Amino acid sequence: MVETIKCFSPVDGKLYASRPVASKKEIAAAFSAAHAAQEKWKRVSLKGRAAFCSAAVDAMLAMRDEIVPELAWQMGRPIRYGAGELRGFEERARHMIGIAEGALANHVPAAKEGFTRFISREPWGVVFTIAPWNYPYLTAVNSVIPALMAGNAVVLKHASHTLLVAERFQKAFDKAGLPKGVFQHLVMNHAQATDVISGGLVNMVCFTGSVAGGRAMEQAAAGRFINVGLELGGKDPAYVRHDANLAHAVENLVDGAFFNSGQSCCGIERIYVHKSLYKDFVSGFADLTKKYVLGSPLDEATTLGPMIKPEAADFVRKQIKSALRGGAVAHVDAKSFAMDKAGTAYMAPQVLTGVNHQMSVMTEESFGPVVGIMKVSDDAEAISLMNDSDYGLTAALWTQDADAARMIGDELATGTVFMNRCDYLDPALAWTGVKNTGRGITLSALGYEAMTRPKSYHLRTKL
Repeated sequence: MVETIKCFSPVDGKLYASRPVASKKEIAAAFSAAHAAQEKWKRVSLKGRAAFCSAAVDAMLAMRDEIVPELAWQMGRPIRYGAGELRGFEERARHMIGIAEGALANHVPAAKEGFTRFISREPWGVVFTIAPWNYPYLTAVNSVIPALMAGNAVVLKHASHTLLVAERFQKAFDKAGLPKGVFQHLVMNHAQATDVISGGLVNMVCFTGSVAGGRAMEQAAAGRFINVGLELGGKDPAYVRHDANLAHAVENLVDGAFFNSGQSCCGIERIYVHKSLYKDFVSGFADLTKKYVLGSPLDEATTLGPMIKPEAADFVRKQIKSALRGGAVAHVDAKSFAMDKAGTAYMAPQVLTGVNHQMSVMTEESFGPVVGIMKVSDDAEAISLMNDSDYGLTAALWTQDADAARMIGDELATGTVFMNRCDYLDPALAWTGVKNTGRGITLSALGYEAMTRPKSYHLRTKL
């Protein structure tokens, strides 16, 4: 019997799409074709690669009307926000295409008479991208476009929840006329993916997913001496300083906590507020949260769709119940959200105070519509609490003092420091993390360093 990967829609729990898992022979053929195609692709001029990739971006955007409802059905994002992911996809893709020439240019040290010296950037070969479901286009494009621009071939394995996304990528590149084998997608299970890595079929792995998944990637790559980029979990903090613009902080942090039903790797999961603003912040935050509309993502009025699956919602509900037993206070009545039902993917947003770092809701990744808020006395206490985490992807500071933000940022163990914004990825900056958030870099000029290896030339021109 042929194994299939099934996507059950969080909208109604029914089977939305299924695809047969690639056979061992099909996988071997795909990677063989990728290696052969890459040898020719790396010799295509950078201008030529840019033309292909730009055409693929155009082709993807032309599918917007089909993609937006597909996203809603596959992972529950309200259709009113679906086009936003494609705008982000375009922003990242076009930026990385635009900076490729400078980022991939030879590094030339100071002149030395009688010698020509430089460092070139060489593609790894075949890049294996394993992408998650929560931002299926945005996360995949972070590695796919830079890898191709750098002269690599790419094989994409997408999450089971977003099966159709990989097909959309394939369709876009095919429409752009990309040479056969340079970009491919495969439907695989987890065991097959790790076998591909351990079997030496790839030269680099780009993985976005859980900490457990990251460990599996590293174990599979052990002894292969290949580059493994890992973007894993997060428990991103925010600090509302005494001099913050309160209204702006409330509005942005509510969105940062609950957009995509809280299912964002850089979403805000814990907030620390200076004691002078705490009471007003909590009141404003809770009031705005209560205005969310929980419902079918296919309804234009919906601002909060279902989580990816009932099990994910149950996990968050258990975190909340545990916190309440420990003395936390809930500021949102879940009963006021008619669609909130135990055992379903539909879950009301929740705001908790009276929390502490002995509670899992403040220490373990929730990846759902819940946020804990704590009162702090000063910057030092906020810094200590923000750093008290196994994760380090982003940290957001709300203040009108840029110098203070810089000084606080210097003390934080995080990949990105935000001031007066959150839950955003700037393609001109390195996307990276520390601790259990993983290692490696995507995007920015530094992202091209990750997609290539240095090759030094030391040419003696005078004898």
